[in-house]
Amino acid sequence: MLSVRNILRISLMVVLGMAFTLGIQAQDQKRKSPPIETKAMVGDASITINYSAPYVKGRTIFGDLEEWGELWRTGANEATVFEVSKDISVEGTTLPAGKYALFSIPNPDKWTIILNSVFDQWGHYDYDQGKDVLRVDVTPSNTDTVTEQMNIAVEEMDGKQYVVIAWDHTKVPFEVGPATTN
Repeated sequence: MLSVRNILRISLMVVLGMAFTLGIQAQDQKRKSPPIETKAMVGDASITINYSAPYVKGRTIFGDLEEWGELWRTGANEATVFEVSKDISVEGTTLPAGKYALFSIPNPDKWTIILNSVFDQWGHYDYDQGKDVLRVDVTPSNTDTVTEQMNIAVEEMDGKQYVVIAWDHTKVPFEVGPATTN
């Protein structure tokens, strides 16, 4: 015959086993904003961008979900990580080799692109402007077609390379190239 103590032990083991199983199953579920990695070469430097890509899902993104003039993590979930193997130029400003968080401040006519030295953070909740390594202002463009899932790509336009952030009806390019020496 089982004692009350043994019944409690067995019950506790069953509950813990179920909790562990549910935790494993929850981790296997697909993320709403899946992780994506973009890789490209800029001269002899490699660029790797890791981000979580949210979807429009019928929402108005810029000026509503992502408010004008407010810091944005430029993706979802963890901060977007922008890594370069060698020094490069971003909009004419030298960015040293390293790993950075990519943030932005969207506005209708101008976006501020920010590369911050604290890359391993959730979103932008621990953002510290004093850790910014680079800030540049760029011009967004509106598109006729919707980019349903946010995308960050490296594209060539007019013989130059650009990192292009695209989501909803907006594209934001910023020029990247080999670091210039003076």
